[in-house]
Amino acid sequence: MGGPPMHPVDSSSIDAVGYDADAQELHVRFVESGETYVYDGVPELVWRQLLHADSKGTFLNDRIRDVYAFRHAV
Repeated sequence: MGGPPMHPVDSSSIDAVGYDADAQELHVRFVESGETYVYDGVPELVWRQLLHADSKGTFLNDRIRDVYAFRHAV
């Protein structure tokens, strides 16, 4: 699975993020584990809000983590 281009972000918990608009998939690589998770069905608006959030980790926890199904990227 190649996935979308990943963009580094300023966050203590998130290393980089990417978005596949056609599949509505948000890819998030975490700092501590180095693992990438794919969140399904994420609207582009939510992706843009994540990019502009003051705290990417808080936004992920509050608006994405328990809202969208996710899986480990392979």
